[in-house]
Amino acid sequence: MAFSQGISGLGVAAANLDVIGNNIANSGTVGFKSAAATFQDVYAGSRVGLGASVSGVVQNFTQGVTQSSSRPLDVAILNGDGFFRLSSATGEVMYSRNGQFTRDKDGYIVNSSGLRLTGFGVNASGGISGGTPAAIQIPTAAMTPKATTAIDAEFNLDARLVTPTKTPFNATDSGTFNYSNAVGPIYDSLGNPHDVSVYFVKSATPANTWSVYGTADGTALNAGAALGTLTFDSAGKMTAPASGQLSLGTLNFTNGAAALTASVDLTGTTQFGAANAMSKLAQDGYRSGELTSFSINADGTITGKFSNEQTKLLGQIVLSSFANPNGLAPKGDNVWAETQASGNALTGTPGEGTKLGALKSGALESSNVDLTSELVNLIVAQRNYQANAQTVKTQDQVMQTLMNIR
Repeated sequence: MAFSQGISGLGVAAANLDVIGNNIANSGTVGFKSAAATFQDVYAGSRVGLGASVSGVVQNFTQGVTQSSSRPLDVAILNGDGFFRLSSATGEVMYSRNGQFTRDKDGYIVNSSGLRLTGFGVNASGGISGGTPAAIQIPTAAMTPKATTAIDAEFNLDARLVTPTKTPFNATDSGTFNYSNAVGPIYDSLGNPHDVSVYFVKSATPANTWSVYGTADGTALNAGAALGTLTFDSAGKMTAPASGQLSLGTLNFTNGAAALTASVDLTGTTQFGAANAMSKLAQDGYRSGELTSFSINADGTITGKFSNEQTKLLGQIVLSSFANPNGLAPKGDNVWAETQASGNALTGTPGEGTKLGALKSGALESSNVDLTSELVNLIVAQRNYQANAQTVKTQDQVMQTLMNIR
């Protein structure tokens, strides 16, 4: 006669209550995965069992409900089994489904425990660098200015206009040109803006030709001579120059900036019997700018918006998956660690239709605990505990009976 069966039953019932209680306690924890205790019977060379033991605790890694958030650094993983890859300051790597991130004083994206979100950086050409994932750092420095090298503009020049009677061209005398418009500002190597305008003068002969002049900050370009000539066919389409480009020459500034060489591309310009008008204007330079906001896209790329109206790729978040996620070791603080049982981390970039899943900014993955089921399980576990306590009580009563035999 032994108490081992009842005592082991109390132990496993208590363990089951612990697991259920932990599930209920974390029903509101972002990214939490519910667990279930599994049991096994115990035999020791006897056909009569010696009770039960806990064989393990299995976690349920199904996705929780996605909830909206107002924070851009709240990120949910959708339709995939990926984990956020996090690293500590000492290089220890952890994994999590909790996408509640903030930015620390150094610009790193971190979770509540200070672990840094990892991914790929940006190379010198502005693309994703790839290679070994590292902590993602949002730049705190201003964007370096870029000098303008190319201007892209389209106009319609009114075919009904006649050649000006006043010569030579003078930017301050509207009687010497037919039409003018600004194609700036353009920017020098220090990010300083400069006003650039082009002027169009219709030629008497040959027909359908226009001379183009220019000024920068009010000073005539090319020593006042024409930058080039535009030629149109009888349908009003530009035929020359073939490339559509006119050089603005070399612009020298007195503010310490480097000399600037730029061109204007007038491809698409027409000569129709309609009012002079500009239909397109763009240029590739910009001033310095501060980061004003950034967004996380479905493929993990992070795009920054700057005060100079530019956007820039800042990096890309990576995700990791495992052949056996139940082999991961829970470390608390919503993170797991890789183990031999889990297999090596399979790391890649997120996206729609990938095994890892896509990312959604401004959203969070809720706990996947089914509170109703857990409350039912709690009742069953309580009954199991009570039943096992009753077997211990019965064994005690039998023992007392034997002790009282005279």
